[in-house]
Amino acid sequence: MVKICCIGAGYVGGPSMAVMALKCPAIEVAVVDVSRPRIDAWNSDRLPVLEPGLDAVVRACRGRNLTFSADVDLHVVDADIVFVSVNTPTKARGLGAGRAPDLAYWESAARVVAAAASRSRPGRGKIVVEKSAVPVRTAEAMERILQAHVTGSGVGGGAFQVLSNPEFFSEGTAVRDLLCPDRVVIGGRDTDTGAVRALADVYAHWVPEDRIVTTGLWSAELAKLAASALLAQRVSSVNALSALCEATGADVSDIARAVGSDGRVGGGGCGRWFLDAGVGFGGPSLRRDVLNLAYACEGHGLHEAAEYWRQVVAVNEYQKGRFVRRVVASMLGTVAGKKVAVLGLVFKKGVRDTRESPAVDVCRGLLSDGARVSVYDPVVGETQIRMDTAAAEVEVEVEVEVARDAYEAADGAHGLCVLTEWDEFRTLDYHRVFDGMMRPAFVFDGRNVVDAGELREIGFVVYAVGKPQDAWLNGMPAVA
Repeated sequence: MVKICCIGAGYVGGPSMAVMALKCPAIEVAVVDVSRPRIDAWNSDRLPVLEPGLDAVVRACRGRNLTFSADVDLHVVDADIVFVSVNTPTKARGLGAGRAPDLAYWESAARVVAAAASRSRPGRGKIVVEKSAVPVRTAEAMERILQAHVTGSGVGGGAFQVLSNPEFFSEGTAVRDLLCPDRVVIGGRDTDTGAVRALADVYAHWVPEDRIVTTGLWSAELAKLAASALLAQRVSSVNALSALCEATGADVSDIARAVGSDGRVGGGGCGRWFLDAGVGFGGPSLRRDVLNLAYACEGHGLHEAAEYWRQVVAVNEYQKGRFVRRVVASMLGTVAGKKVAVLGLVFKKGVRDTRESPAVDVCRGLLSDGARVSVYDPVVGETQIRMDTAAAEVEVEVEVEVARDAYEAADGAHGLCVLTEWDEFRTLDYHRVFDGMMRPAFVFDGRNVVDAGELREIGFVVYAVGKPQDAWLNGMPAVA
């Protein structure tokens, strides 16, 4: 029986291993983490990750061939294949701050794997698989750490084989993406090695052979960063167009439909995917991966290429700032002392993740301009909302208000910002919302989810990203 251990019980490790256990009932899968609260959550009825279908997958496997444990060493020692799926955030300080990845967790995991070798059965090698998003040639550093521990340990040379197996699923559709992936990429020093074949055999339990792509190590590592960067570029491109649409009276949805039907742009079947304009992209990986790619370009002297990728992030920051400026300009040039309701704090519907969410930045921008901000999100608790919206650069004494529902958030508000595309925001009783708001009542739709025409008939002044502007807004200063 093959035994698999995954170091890291986060957004990637947990779902990935749960689906692997479901599809490979003859394989023992252990997910380990040094965080006892996180492991306890995976063993509870309330998982730490909100993903449609994940509860059912975990319940089907937990206690059978899927284990969540804080005993890291025990399971690493016993494993044949060890996945490393730890966080690699952007460095907050030091060399490369704000651009380079922080590999402290990754190196710590590598040393745990290396130390476990001396306690494994003699002659038993391990396949070590990078699952985290890492810079190109990180596998080489992994190999050096492992080999340094092997020397003199009695394990013998060649005890470790390092592979790269990046994850491409999207939060909110993780289970679906894992059950039916577009592709599985496995990178190795030699694509014909036993290690590559062994990992491919695991995925072959449910993934068609033509979707298992084997590449060199460096290509697999770069593929993950490239996928994130090209997706972010697509979002930033349509958001840059949305600004021009507002200035000229064009409709960004019409533009997206026209260009998305072009196979060269829409991808031969994916159509308008990721061509919807909004307040900006978010989540834990896109910005990080684009900046990591830019930093890698810098490191190789490719300054023009680095600047190109940095501009993808710069346009995203511009879009968030542009939204805040539009709110302020529309509300007679000031939001000081005015209540502004914010509907949605997560970066997209279907997740519980507020990391790098544009909604958080919009809240901070409004707070810094003196607004009273009332936040409602159906899945984010009060403590998290207060933590996310607090920022050192926002010098305000009043914290955000946390509302129990959308109607409470909007009660007495001058303006309402829709910043996450939760379905419930599409079907609110906007007559009731309007009745409870101050006049004029503004709606700022950062996700283009409301029916602007219907809301204008009710009496709202409506701003929608990339759409022809409300008559009220046409008379406002062009500060956006």
